[in-house]
Amino acid sequence: MVYPTVVITVAVLILTFIMVFIIPKFQKIFDEFEMKLPWATQVLMDVADWFVNYWYLIPLFPVVFFVLIKLIRLHKTGAYCIDWITLQIPILGGIVEKTIVARTTRTLATLISSGVPILESLSIVRETCNNMVFERCYQRVYESIREGDTIAQPMRESKLVDDMVVNMIDVGEETGDLDTMLTKIADVYEEEVDVLVESLISILEPLMIVVLGLIIGSIVIALFLPMIKLLEGAE
Repeated sequence: MVYPTVVITVAVLILTFIMVFIIPKFQKIFDEFEMKLPWATQVLMDVADWFVNYWYLIPLFPVVFFVLIKLIRLHKTGAYCIDWITLQIPILGGIVEKTIVARTTRTLATLISSGVPILESLSIVRETCNNMVFERCYQRVYESIREGDTIAQPMRESKLVDDMVVNMIDVGEETGDLDTMLTKIADVYEEEVDVLVESLISILEPLMIVVLGLIIGSIVIALFLPMIKLLEGAE
């Protein structure tokens, strides 16, 4: 994430420089000519004016958003909704889902192979999810095992994981080689996470450049619209 971070930082610095130093100079020129500005230019001037006068409020937006998320997560229903929404986000949701599956299956495989009782292992794994949706899934798995059923069935009913995962767990339970199957699942999913992360970064790089280009282009067009109008009037 170094490259995206650098691009975003540079973009913020460029936009800050434009808003603070460039646009006010154009505004003075327009005020001297007492021009009626096009709506795009007027919006840009208003945004720049707000930015110059209230720049200190900008850092508050991420802070307020972070605090709001924390407050919502204090309630179980709120935490469940946020975690569910996270899993629905394209690409990012897939990364979160596969990361959780890889971490929990590897943890469960390690505990089982070390001789830890299955119910205790599931209880430990449930705490490593860091996601309420998966915690509820593993809670149902815990209850299923306690009642003498299988791990695969409640996971199949949850529809949180791929059929491949359910089928491999089912085979592992039938053959008594569950820890090996769980390790193979973790290996596969960790590789898929690496691929998804690379895909996300490859999409972010051109996307950020395009967005930055559109923002700068819109600013340039908005600034030069009155200049063109002024030149046309002079002719």
